[in-house]
Amino acid sequence: MMNLLRAFRPLVGDFLSTIIFIAIYEVTDDIITATGAGIVTGIVQFLWLKFRRHDFAPMQYASLALVLVLGTATLLTRDPRFVMVKPSIAGFAIATVMLQRGWQLRYMPPIVKENAPETFLVMWGYIWSALYYAMAAGNLFISWRFGLKEWAPYNAFVPTVGPLMLFVIQYVTMRAVIRRAIMAKAAAGTMPAPAE
Repeated sequence: MMNLLRAFRPLVGDFLSTIIFIAIYEVTDDIITATGAGIVTGIVQFLWLKFRRHDFAPMQYASLALVLVLGTATLLTRDPRFVMVKPSIAGFAIATVMLQRGWQLRYMPPIVKENAPETFLVMWGYIWSALYYAMAAGNLFISWRFGLKEWAPYNAFVPTVGPLMLFVIQYVTMRAVIRRAIMAKAAAGTMPAPAE
């Protein structure tokens, strides 16, 4: 499951400028300063990765483009909704990528692949996709229906707690399925019973 946790590290990188935007806005209550900090964070992050010669995923390019375009639109119009919709655009993109059948399989350790049915693992990929679609839709609704004061707590809480809760549910469920499969193999004499 540590492999699955590592898979979420790029998401933090993709949302770093939004996280900085929210934090600065919460401290200063100034949309211009917060937007500027988000834009600068996106540019510095991109340059840092470029300097370290990291390969860039399409999501990283898209994230930088969104920071620049939506941040500039916010600065020009002084309308924070442009920045507020960025997590929805990114969320819809991530959810769409997660619709690829079996996308989680590459992150699973051998014990999972050997003992859990592939359809079970594929189903979890679709559940993750549904979660990201729901969070993106929720963000879009709050962005256009409410103000920045309601949006900031939503973005500080839901994108962290939602995936964490689903991760725990998936971990517990997979552990039970794998344990049952190993016990069945042990009973059939094809594998030793797991240690307690």
